[in-house]
Amino acid sequence: MSPRARHSLADFASFLAIQEPGAVEEIGRDPIPLPRPENESVIAAIRRLARTYPMLDKDSVFSTAASLLTQQVMGQREHKEAIDELEEVFRSRYEELTGSK
Repeated sequence: MSPRARHSLADFASFLAIQEPGAVEEIGRDPIPLPRPENESVIAAIRRLARTYPMLDKDSVFSTAASLLTQQVMGQREHKEAIDELEEVFRSRYEELTGSK
């Protein structure tokens, strides 16, 4: 595994270990829009989106986020494409939770 891939996996492990004590799981809570940095990594995007949608159960997006991260690390997907898809996953889970579209 390349040094970059090991670093990405270590970042992802750190993300998984983080507990967000301030996150409130409320169905009616609105997303907290955070700007997307120009050169954002997939790990940073997952963290940003978790803060944007604190009302979501992290387990509901974990599998997809892990899959997209793995694809990006393995060179199967460009990071911007993976982040675009992550944003759509979080947005759609929020819409499912609130019944909005």
